[in-house]
Amino acid sequence: MKITKLETFHVKPRWLFVKISTDEGICGWGEPVLEGKSTVVEEAVHILGDAILGKNPLNIEHLWQVMYRGSFYRGGAILCSAISGIEQALWDIKGKYLNIPVWQMLGGKCRDRIRMYAHITPNVENPTIQEVCSWAEKRVRDGFRSLKTPMFAPVRHIDTMKKVETYVEKFAAIRSKVGMDIDIAIDFHGRISPAMAPLLCRELEPFFPMFIEEPVLPENVDAMVKVAESTAIPIATGERLFTTWGFREVIEKQAAQVLQPDLSHCGGILQAFKIAAMGANYYCSVAPHNPLGPIALASCLQIDTCIPNFTAQEHPTMPDGHDLGKELFVEEFVIKDGYIDIPKKPGLGFEIDENAVKEYSYDGHYACPVEFDPDDHSLGDW
Repeated sequence: MKITKLETFHVKPRWLFVKISTDEGICGWGEPVLEGKSTVVEEAVHILGDAILGKNPLNIEHLWQVMYRGSFYRGGAILCSAISGIEQALWDIKGKYLNIPVWQMLGGKCRDRIRMYAHITPNVENPTIQEVCSWAEKRVRDGFRSLKTPMFAPVRHIDTMKKVETYVEKFAAIRSKVGMDIDIAIDFHGRISPAMAPLLCRELEPFFPMFIEEPVLPENVDAMVKVAESTAIPIATGERLFTTWGFREVIEKQAAQVLQPDLSHCGGILQAFKIAAMGANYYCSVAPHNPLGPIALASCLQIDTCIPNFTAQEHPTMPDGHDLGKELFVEEFVIKDGYIDIPKKPGLGFEIDENAVKEYSYDGHYACPVEFDPDDHSLGDW
């Protein structure tokens, strides 16, 4: 079997799909997207595609090495996102060729269904406590037993105690509304300083967050270690780390207890599998990051099925259902009581509707949110 063609499709609201065709008529799909930079990643996909055209798509590890090491300048968000989507598509081809789901090639299943955690809402600036609690209640009514909330407001690197109280007050209200049998994580987006993060963690401890995501950026692992050592709340990170090399120091220094590889950024399915195995040696749980589209979700579900240290799968909970494959897949993924059944179809477990993909296409330009301090208009992280 040989790879004959790579095609890319920009899909609303901000996704990039890749289709890899072979001379035996088997096609595979992947999602090599990087939020806000899809057009750049698209170019990288086609450059990398030139290196694997005519090659056997079943030799996934070899082709990964060709794309990663053959680039000389290794790593980074653009290259790794492009490789990730291509690698997903190669697994899709191999599974279809062997007529088995990808997880069967990675040791078989460890569970029968996959726990999902829902975003309470997209980032909204300064919602009221009543609004936040209403959104959380709706997710619970929808059957979710695990939720995640953002901080809901612009934040300075070092902020006032009043601002800290505001964050804690909203989280406490959510906890009070949904009760103690619902898991709630909180995402800091790396916006807090290493000096302020332990204070905020300490104030949140009485309300038992499932984990705190990116209290500080993972660029300074030692700073994250200090935060992790200051609190009983599990620290999570990984969406901005790439390949096993990017996760190595975080794992070895035990800077995080929950690893969040993004299968459209970290290097793909096999890299995520290796990261999970590395983390298992240090008793780390794995909760794959995924605020993206349905092919990224399909890839995550393969890993979620077969790794023993899986804890929960992120789900952005789009109201139109497109993140579950509604209208884009012949048969969308179904969440029931907060779980998705393990995928049973060959490859990544879906059949795509190419006409729908083309119908939802756009030019690929998507502007990431930019936040500014309301007082001095300096740039803030979001």
